[in-house]
Amino acid sequence: MNRRLLITGALALLVGVAGYACTNLIVGKKASADGSVMITYSADDYGSYGYLHFYPAADHQPGATRSLYDYETNNYLGEIPEVAHTYNVIGQINEHQLSIMETTFGGREGLADTTGLLDYGSLMYVTLQRARTAREAIDVWTNLVDTYGYRSEGESITLADPNEVWVLEMIGKGPGRKGAVWVARRLPDDCITGHANQARITHFPLKDPKNCLYSKDVISFAREKGYFSGKDADFSFRDAYAPNDFGARRICEARVWTFFNRFCQGMDKYLPYAMGIEENTEEMPWCIKPDTLVSLNALKQAMRDHFEGTPMDMTSDVGAGPYEAPYRPTPLYFEVDGKQYFNERPISTQQTAVTYLAQLRSWMPNHVGGVLWVGFDDANMVAYSPVYCCSTICPEPYAEKTADPFTFSMKSAYWLANALSNFVYPRYSQLFPELRDARNRLDADFETMQQRVDSEALAMQQPQAISHLTDYTSRAAGLMMDRWRQLFQRIIVKYNDMAIKPEKDGQYVKTPGGDHVPLTRTGYPERFRRVIVTETGDRYLKP
Repeated sequence: MNRRLLITGALALLVGVAGYACTNLIVGKKASADGSVMITYSADDYGSYGYLHFYPAADHQPGATRSLYDYETNNYLGEIPEVAHTYNVIGQINEHQLSIMETTFGGREGLADTTGLLDYGSLMYVTLQRARTAREAIDVWTNLVDTYGYRSEGESITLADPNEVWVLEMIGKGPGRKGAVWVARRLPDDCITGHANQARITHFPLKDPKNCLYSKDVISFAREKGYFSGKDADFSFRDAYAPNDFGARRICEARVWTFFNRFCQGMDKYLPYAMGIEENTEEMPWCIKPDTLVSLNALKQAMRDHFEGTPMDMTSDVGAGPYEAPYRPTPLYFEVDGKQYFNERPISTQQTAVTYLAQLRSWMPNHVGGVLWVGFDDANMVAYSPVYCCSTICPEPYAEKTADPFTFSMKSAYWLANALSNFVYPRYSQLFPELRDARNRLDADFETMQQRVDSEALAMQQPQAISHLTDYTSRAAGLMMDRWRQLFQRIIVKYNDMAIKPEKDGQYVKTPGGDHVPLTRTGYPERFRRVIVTETGDRYLKP
């Protein structure tokens, strides 16, 4: 099949996932530098407001119910019975160091059950309130779906605790048919994996319950629908329920490839697969053993990836604009003279509402060991601040009611970060180095402070430690806000009106009377000046 047809065939996939395009990167405990399980999530959806969902631990009377709302529209869906006790949940982590994250792959059309009560968002938070471990979460999740119905499209779910990580891939059975078909695989402790809007579980062991679980009808339903007709041993979940195509590889799997490429030599052999142009190429494995152990900081940097240094590098063509920005306006595809083209889709993208990194540490008590590192907006444009899993208060800058998608507030981490990043984007190469340096300093400060805060909490009785860590979480949020306000003010003052105020030894250069000296006006970078001359010829040639 030619390249254009491959692109055209991918458009249905792109339309289906464009609003829900997220990325999860996953690290087993023996693949991490400090022995922690780590998982990440970028919640990428244009128009969404970034905040932390917060559900305090609670006891419930018999007959109590929980209201359910559609995760994308907030429309009321119905009620389900509460359990006797629910756990404390803040963001994507609960008090037992259980963390759940997701990406949507869509899959076969017509399999979402629009009559079901539970979508993927409700399932994440209800399960976090009711489960303590990743295995227990799989049982809670799938039992809820069987009982109340599953209304979302195909989903890849990461479920992690301090000892193990599972990836659960699920798709419904169609309107009015409760339950779903699914498969869950345990990540080997010494490996890394990821998923990015495409199902990644292909063939799986049918008789290894320690490492693989699946619904009893995952194969028979595929046969019923005509998606599969071979032997059970040859069954592939992805091929049956989310067939691979150009879009699945270039727009989705390429993000997993660039993650693998950071930590393992020899990934070039999978580059043709990731770029999606050639058929019958060698597919990437579901997981890999990294050549070097993955540190907390290295995983943060992976979340900031734009394919730098690869053939998909986004800073090296005219689409990057005069200031070499690794961002492109969406939608993902566009048309010129009747031909369809596409933009690269990196891990780090401007439509991120909130990004998470869960660090789960088995050698500490749960209230100290679980840390959810959060950033509001694109991971490349923010520092990750720590939220301890035991926190009994959600910091105001991260809270749901501080602002909303239609109401700007400088008290909101989401709006403050977006105000700064949207000022930087148009002059990226000129302004971003200042943001990057401030981001990296704050990341380093938080990581250094973590050692002291952990030690202080470990020396306390649990109730006092929880109070201490809750207070620290709020102070960290306040520090992030203070640093970002200062940076925002500095960048606006220094780079106002497409010019630069000169500095010396960290101070603005002024006249003896205290006024500004002539500003530096750089004009376009050399490379873009040549583009202008190429495009306009002698139009602007000085006679």
